[in-house]
Amino acid sequence: MYRDDPSLPDPLPHVDYDAFAAELDALRRELLRSIGPEDFAHLRRIARAGRASTMLGYATAWIAPSPLPALLLAFGSSTRWAIVMHHVSHRGLDRIEEAPPEWKKERFAQGTRRFVDWLDWISPAAWDFEHNRLHHYHTGELLDPDLVEHNVQSLRDAKIPVALKYAAVSFYALTWKLSYYAPSTFQTLQRAKQLKEERRPIDAETMDNSDVPYHVVFDPRTEEGRAFWKECVLPYGLARFVVAPALFLPLGPIAAANVAINSALAELLTNLHTFAIIVPNHVGDDVHRFAGPPSDRPDLYVRQILGSVNFPTGGIVNDVLHGFLNYQIEHHLWPDLPPAAYVRAAPKVKAICEKHGVPYVQESVWKRLKQTVGVMVGKRSMIRSRPRPRKEREAARVMRDAAE
Repeated sequence: MYRDDPSLPDPLPHVDYDAFAAELDALRRELLRSIGPEDFAHLRRIARAGRASTMLGYATAWIAPSPLPALLLAFGSSTRWAIVMHHVSHRGLDRIEEAPPEWKKERFAQGTRRFVDWLDWISPAAWDFEHNRLHHYHTGELLDPDLVEHNVQSLRDAKIPVALKYAAVSFYALTWKLSYYAPSTFQTLQRAKQLKEERRPIDAETMDNSDVPYHVVFDPRTEEGRAFWKECVLPYGLARFVVAPALFLPLGPIAAANVAINSALAELLTNLHTFAIIVPNHVGDDVHRFAGPPSDRPDLYVRQILGSVNFPTGGIVNDVLHGFLNYQIEHHLWPDLPPAAYVRAAPKVKAICEKHGVPYVQESVWKRLKQTVGVMVGKRSMIRSRPRPRKEREAARVMRDAAE
């Protein structure tokens, strides 16, 4: 189940992987030389806009339950996770001397700074391991914790009316930070720690064959459940839905209740927003999943492109609303760049892909959501392909040169 299947097709037999990778490496060097204080200023402006949205949301949330404060609070939360935390935790600002220490990975959201920098359901340490290490460097493999098609296989196979499947997807989209991301990242990190203690390898089989049921993480009667509530549920849940509304009690109990209601509405909206801009990035019947790990860096580059999707790019409003996840291909090629660098990279990466015949999928978020939901309910399936070892590529190159 977890081994490379030689019967799977070679996705790009015509591509010279090494020449393709050499051009991407050259572009990376160019991008690294271009990084400077303006990239930090760019991200800081976005962070300030998100903070201002949160403050304005609370400034109006006490008046009455309303879409406006809920949207403002939701935008602040989405921006803090999808743009600020996402890029800082990938060391996107670590090379910029002008960026202060609290804007760099080693301090951002660490310890008590979690309450200042990024307080959410998700544990920063668990996010770092699950997302930054496993998802990014095993994209589309079974070791990828965010391989949607694999994660929802039981829903895909369920013998129930398709309307119920769509209802399940809708519930998931409205709650997914708590119902999926927080428990998934937490359990993934705990499983990895256990394997390390047992001196066993961290691979697809050992990570996937955990004997701990998924629902146990929510049960405070279990050791894992208590740890999950302490690390993930209580810090954010109390701060967002108890402490914040309580601060408005001097304005009266109705004001505090309005803040609680608007906070709950904002939670649903930020879940829906982040689901729409994050989940479709690696799903669709035109997106690849892989039977094993990449054979080398050129193969890694190719699979990051085959396994990722971009949304339309360009324009600060468009980019912010997409959480800069509309540059997913460029981000998966080089995760450790600031968001402004991806703006500069995108047209050049696209041109390199076109030159070498590597598919570069870029569609609206609405089309990609349709693809995603289709996969989740079992109406669509992803493309299966395999790593292409260097020896095989060399043999193909010799045959191609001989034919020419």
